[in-house]
Amino acid sequence: MAQTYPTQTRSDELPSPQKFLSVEQYLNTTYRPDVDYVDGEIEERNLGEFDHADLQSEMITMLRNRQQEWSIRVVGENRVRVSPTRIRIPDVCVLDAAHPRERIITHPPLLCVEVLSPRDSLKAMRRRVQDFFDMGVKDVWIFDPETRTAHSCTPSTMTEHKTGTLRVPNTKIALSVEGIFSTLDN
Repeated sequence: MAQTYPTQTRSDELPSPQKFLSVEQYLNTTYRPDVDYVDGEIEERNLGEFDHADLQSEMITMLRNRQQEWSIRVVGENRVRVSPTRIRIPDVCVLDAAHPRERIITHPPLLCVEVLSPRDSLKAMRRRVQDFFDMGVKDVWIFDPETRTAHSCTPSTMTEHKTGTLRVPNTKIALSVEGIFSTLDN
C-alpha cells in the first residue's frame, strides 16, 4: 500500500522560532537550505564554502564508485531520523544496501560524515556525533578542510588523522585521508 504525505507547509505558516514545532510540521516543510530538527526546534546548519563542497563531493564520488563492490548506498544531505524527536542531516551518509530505500532514513547508517564549515567547531559537532551514535551508526568521520585533518569518532573519543586510511569496522569501507584532501590541490 502506497504511503501518502500531506502537502507541504509554507515557511510563512510556521510558528515563530520561539514556539514548538512538531515533527510532522518539520517533515512536511521545505527549508532552503535544509535544517536539523532537535526536540521541537530547528537548528540551522552552517553551509560550506568551496572547500567544504569540494570535499563533500569528492567523498560522495569515491564512495559511490564502490557502491556495488562494498554493498552500500551513498547519499548527500539526506534527513536521518536519529530519534523520535531529532532529525539530523549529515553531509554524507553511507547506508547498507540491504536496507530499504527510505524517504527519511530510519535504519542506522554504516557511516555519517561531516565536513566542517568555516564557522563550525569540533566542540559543537559533539552533540551531532552523539546523536548518530545513539541511533546506532557504526562510525562517524569529521573532515576539516582548513587544517586538512580528519577525525574518526567513537562515542567517547575523536582520533585525529592527517594521513592513512579511515575504515569502518566489519565492512569493506576504506578511504585514504590524503586521497580525499588531494581534491583541494587540484
